[in-house]
Amino acid sequence: MTGEQHYLAGLDLAGRRVVVVGGGTVAQRRLPRLVSSGARVELVSPAVTPSVQTLADSGAVVWHRRPYAPGDLDGAWYVLCCTSSPEVNAEVSADADRLRVFCVRADAGSAGSAVTPATGNHDGLLVGVLAGGEHRRSAGVRDSVLAALRGGAVREAVAKPVGVALVGGGPGDPDLITVRGRRLLAQADVVVADRLAPGSLLEELPPSVEVVDAAKIPYGRAASQDAINSLLVSHARAGRFVVRLKGGDPFVFGRGFEEVQACAAAGVPVTVVPGVTSAFAVPAVADVPVTHRGVAHEVVVVSGHVPPGDPSSLVDWPALAALRGTLVLLMAVERIGLFAGALVAGGRPGDTPVAVVQEGTTRGQRTLRSTLDKVADDIAVAGIRPPAVIVVGPVAGLARPDESERASTS
Repeated sequence: MTGEQHYLAGLDLAGRRVVVVGGGTVAQRRLPRLVSSGARVELVSPAVTPSVQTLADSGAVVWHRRPYAPGDLDGAWYVLCCTSSPEVNAEVSADADRLRVFCVRADAGSAGSAVTPATGNHDGLLVGVLAGGEHRRSAGVRDSVLAALRGGAVREAVAKPVGVALVGGGPGDPDLITVRGRRLLAQADVVVADRLAPGSLLEELPPSVEVVDAAKIPYGRAASQDAINSLLVSHARAGRFVVRLKGGDPFVFGRGFEEVQACAAAGVPVTVVPGVTSAFAVPAVADVPVTHRGVAHEVVVVSGHVPPGDPSSLVDWPALAALRGTLVLLMAVERIGLFAGALVAGGRPGDTPVAVVQEGTTRGQRTLRSTLDKVADDIAVAGIRPPAVIVVGPVAGLARPDESERASTS
């Protein structure tokens, strides 16, 4: 059977009974999209994979824990044969034919009355490709089409976004911005960028896009935020689509919600696109897991722009010192001596491991390993400068097995 013999159509399965026979890895791949379509999915199988079990336990599918039996397809709108037995799949397919229910045979696509296309989503667009049962070919074409859509090589006739989009640019590497963030950035008329936003992303923009460096907006710290808010609102009210590009995640010490409030107060539509936060991503690329089984059951992220004891500080440093888990300090390089002193004074051992990662995920990345009682001096000697992420806790002392072997033989 060739692809030309298939009639490609979209099925509205919401609220309709769909039967899946077999609970192995094939069913595991098919079930999530069926569930998301709103279908009433019933699964017939003596056993299932752990992932399928999770769907059944959550109530997303109804699991009949037994072999397939005549009558299981009564009232079904769509059937998928996913067992490892060709004989069972053939029986199900034959029953479906008699009941005039379209049926997919995962083991032999041409033997069923329907074929599952290779599918993928892009911004609400469902892409499906059929190649007459040649699964690798259809999957390859599907991947190429999605890549072209996401990269802008294929243009869509869609309405231009309006208002303001708050986009998290990630920890520094331009490849770590989300797919949605990159897509909205490509549609911007105006981009208001933070100093820590991935700069190479701005180089990809057309010359017609107005780029505003938020770090160069005049006035003091508080006043400059007011100026940024006004800038976002004024451009949006003028009919321009504005992307506010930030480093990391907009809501992790990025003042993102202040900008959401300002836009909402002015009646400007605002979209929030979360980003990969440097608090977790930067340690990860430096082989510092902020959690580890049997080592850390808690992670606290703290802003370092206000020192301990400052009247404006909202941080309970004695409480943090009493914790045994991981403490991630952002914007803390210049005051690390004060923070380390407060933690030691509160009871945190001076030999607690500390990892400092400067310019994480970028070409300038460098890592310093130290301890809480020495980290301030070590940072000064090493010349570590912002931006840097500081991780305090036992996880900072972990190492890969190969690193331990190198250290023991050096």
